[in-house]
Amino acid sequence: MELTHIGFNDNVKEAYEKIAKVNQIIGRISLEHKRMYRVWTVYGELLCEVSGKLAYGAQSREGYPAVGDWVILTPRSAEAKGTITNILPRKSKFSRKVAGNNTEEQIVAANIDMIFLVNSLNEDLNIRRLERYVTLTWESGASPVIVLTKADLTADLSEKLRVVESVALGIPVITISVVNNIGLNQLKTYLHPGKTVALLGSSGVGKSTLTNYLCGYEKQEVQEIRDTDAKGRHTTTNREMVLLPNNAILIDTPGMRELQLWNSEDGISNSFSEIEELAASCKFRDCQHEKEMGCAVKLAIEEGELEEERLQSYKKLLRELAFLERRQDKKAKSDEKKKWKCTTKQFRKR
Repeated sequence: MELTHIGFNDNVKEAYEKIAKVNQIIGRISLEHKRMYRVWTVYGELLCEVSGKLAYGAQSREGYPAVGDWVILTPRSAEAKGTITNILPRKSKFSRKVAGNNTEEQIVAANIDMIFLVNSLNEDLNIRRLERYVTLTWESGASPVIVLTKADLTADLSEKLRVVESVALGIPVITISVVNNIGLNQLKTYLHPGKTVALLGSSGVGKSTLTNYLCGYEKQEVQEIRDTDAKGRHTTTNREMVLLPNNAILIDTPGMRELQLWNSEDGISNSFSEIEELAASCKFRDCQHEKEMGCAVKLAIEEGELEEERLQSYKKLLRELAFLERRQDKKAKSDEKKKWKCTTKQFRKR
């Protein structure tokens, strides 16, 4: 496999050469399943596990490889297998808090240049959910593009476009229909050889259909959405990286029913920049945008320049982020305490 086709460049080469030992090679994670990894290398695709040292040093999921990661490995090419010893620094990563009560980061995709935020133009179009995706995308370091699918199934396209563009704030918005060949040529202009694009969105929005179209063959099974609520069923079950015919790289991901923030302060600022610009003109620096005199944000709402729902969404995400930071601080203290207990116990055994 030609490494330049999968994103290998001078920056990756430099990072690799600083760490790699004799008889080690570089590869890129194309699929992860239960801590086993398919890795693209010069020897083709190898099935790999992480070394004991790498696993021991991983404090959380963030310390394990994710799809899109560049890794250093010791190959066993005769067996088409290998052992991953190092993860190279990530230039970008789309992360969320893991589902459930654990305070832990889940990296959905790494080393991505662009993210297609895929939303369906059916009844399941949710602007507040889209705001979350935009926030996490800005935080990731990748560039967002909003892709609105199933344009052939909506009768009020212009109104839905207006609502989406009101929260997009300069992000490209592309309306497509694979069935009627609408907008697909425009979408392809964002796919460049050696560049990585991730598809993100809820179940049933058309990611698998879009993946199949871009691949030129039936890569993913396609399922119908439910008639009762216009929501979809999971078709893609694993995050997977595929090489497109023009040598662009695509990372397809399962639908995410739960999308919680992770270290998203900058992402919120970028996603709600119009609110933060208004807030800078408030009379009081600590204005909560409730009933304070001289609140520029509330004035904008009264004059129809800003929707109340948009402000409430902004406040909700800030509260969620503050709660997450408190949980992270508590977990960090707990982890540090466990670490010192372990160190003390080992010292006493000597």
